[in-house]
Amino acid sequence: MSKSSEQERLVEATRIWLEKAVIGLNLCPFAGQPWRQGRVRMQVSEATSLQQLAEDLADELLALNEADPAERETTLLIHPHVLGDFLDYNDFLDIADGLLEQLALDGILQVASFHPHYRFADSPPDDPANCTNRSPWPMLHLLREDSIEAATANHPDPDAIYQRNIETLRSLGVDGWKDLIWGNETRVKG
Repeated sequence: MSKSSEQERLVEATRIWLEKAVIGLNLCPFAGQPWRQGRVRMQVSEATSLQQLAEDLADELLALNEADPAERETTLLIHPHVLGDFLDYNDFLDIADGLLEQLALDGILQVASFHPHYRFADSPPDDPANCTNRSPWPMLHLLREDSIEAATANHPDPDAIYQRNIETLRSLGVDGWKDLIWGNETRVKG
């Protein structure tokens, strides 16, 4: 498979996840508008090492900070070739936070975490609630702090989103989640 067709496949799987799960299940009530307006960037990293991923993340953080929010609201940095293990991925989030500080973007941007094997602390691996942060590939979601504050200020009960998502996913179940995202497709794990 060529590099460009592989990237297209990764972006397509991410698009399906975003449309069916994040927006379709209303897991993030703030995601639909920027998606429909074309203000979500999906970038595939070819990184195979933590150093390369950190460099790609720094580049994307700087680019998002410089971009006009009317053109680019957020970025999904998909990195299928590194941090396939969730615990390693979770450790990398400290590096991501350090990059925000080094780039003087702490308080301006933030990095949210999504991973195919996402697991909340003290949660069993098969708890469907983990699916709130499960994505088809390891990815880092770069967000603008101002946008988060504005969106939550206009939401009637932002604290209830988390609990509603858990209830939604537990009623769907892990098999329902897999069917929603993958249907009859077979996924090659990153």
